[in-house]
Parts: sequence; C-alpha cells; structure tokens
Amino acid sequence: MQSSAYGASLAGGAFDIASFVRQPQTILRCLSWLFSIVVFATITAEGYINPTTKDETKCMFNSNDSACSYGVGIGVLAFLACVIFLVLDAYFPQISNAKERKYIVIGDFVFSVVWTFLWFICFCVLANQWSKTTVNLSSVPADAARAVVAFCFFSIISWALLSYFAYARYRQGVSEFDQEYRDPANDHTTPYPPAPYASGSTGYQQSPFSHSQEQPGTYQPPPF
Repeated sequence: MQSSAYGASLAGGAFDIASFVRQPQTILRCLSWLFSIVVFATITAEGYINPTTKDETKCMFNSNDSACSYGVGIGVLAFLACVIFLVLDAYFPQISNAKERKYIVIGDFVFSVVWTFLWFICFCVLANQWSKTTVNLSSVPADAARAVVAFCFFSIISWALLSYFAYARYRQGVSEFDQEYRDPANDHTTPYPPAPYASGSTGYQQSPFSHSQEQPGTYQPPPF
C-alpha cells in the first residue's frame, strides 16, 4: 500500500500545521504573496504622479499608463492565486481522490509556469520604461520605482521555483502510481499455477475412467 500520493500523505491523517509551515512550497507561496503586494500596492500608492505641466496623473514609468496597469494586474492576480493555492495545499492531504490531486498539481504547475513568464515580461517592460523616463526625477518616487522592478525580478525566481516543486510533485505521483498500481484485469505478470484439468488448448482432460467403461456389458468366463 502506498504511503503518499502526489507529494502528500494519504487522506485520513491529522493536519500538522508545523510541517505545513516548514514546507518549501508554503514558504515560496508566502514570499510570492508578499512580492505581489509590494508590486501592486507600490504602483497603486506611488506609481501615478502629477507633472507640473499637466493636470492629469501619469505613470511614473515613462508616463506609460499601460506599464503601470500591467504591473497592478499581474500583482493582484498573483496575490489571489497565492491565497487560493495556500488553501489548496492545506486541504490537499484530506483529498482522497487521486485524480483530484492530480488535477490540482497540474493546475498549480501550469499557473506557476505562466506567471513566471508574465512576471518576466513585467520586469522587462518596467525596467525598460524606467530607463527611458526623462521627466524630472525629483518629482518621481525613484525608490518606489526601483523597488517595483526589483520585486518583479524576485517574483520571477519564486514562481520559477514553485513551477519546479509542482512538476516534482506531478512526477512523484505518476511514478508512484505506475510502479505500485496495476489494473488486475490488465495485469498478465502474476504467475498463476495451471489448473490440474487443463490439457492442450481446450482446457479439458478426458476422464481416466473412459477406457475402463467402453464395454460395460462384456462378460469373460473364468478359466478352468
């Protein structure tokens, strides 16, 4: 009987919060959650400035509002995803259905890979726009802009590591089920001893009394 499935113990055990908190995956999700807050909260609070020559506010990254909107959108979605996956990680050991575990792990892997790529794009866009910013830097919160770019880079690393751990859990689950479980209907490796009555391809052996009962009415007189 297998003791775990897709990186977690079988259902039925008590939830161990100490082990859950110490898991590398939990630590990475908390860091990714914190990084996303820094990115979208900083852009929302300090990312829009009001130049002296204009009445409307503009994004601090080269006055490109699309760059700020992209950073806020990616950060908010990453924040929500971290909360959802943290809840799923806590509930994961209580799931007894192996297929449900498999779908959760696949979803975690796909989302982590996609968000690694999106954070990479966000980092490139914001770094590029910041390098092209030509307004008076005294009116721009430069430290906030640099912090946003830096935490975008940190998010790439954290989500890439989350992708690695999700893939490792998927591989572990697949290898466990391939090696330890076989459908009995399709398993032809179990040696079964042949039946004592099996003979040839028909599976039937003629009765040993057939020859002695061929002529039941024949009489042989005793010799004198």
